[in-house]
Amino acid sequence: MKKEHYKLYLYVAGQTQKSQRAIENLQKYCKEDLKGNYTLEIIDLREHPHLAEGEQIIAIPTLIKKLPSPMRVLVGDLSDKEKFLVGMNLISE
Repeated sequence: MKKEHYKLYLYVAGQTQKSQRAIENLQKYCKEDLKGNYTLEIIDLREHPHLAEGEQIIAIPTLIKKLPSPMRVLVGDLSDKEKFLVGMNLISE
């Protein structure tokens, strides 16, 4: 397990069921697998729509891992833990 600090941004739109599921899944995975070595910001695009264009968000929920490099983007409710772990470079494909 890597000891790097992860900088994560989760983009959602309102309190939809899919958004809530993505938030819950992400918080669970971070607690279990990143063990405090992360910063998570949840951004509601209904409140801040201008942020979607800057990050080129085309679907929601979208998780962007900015650090450590390389930047990775995961789309969906994050219900596939293996996809999350591969996306965070915690395990290989």
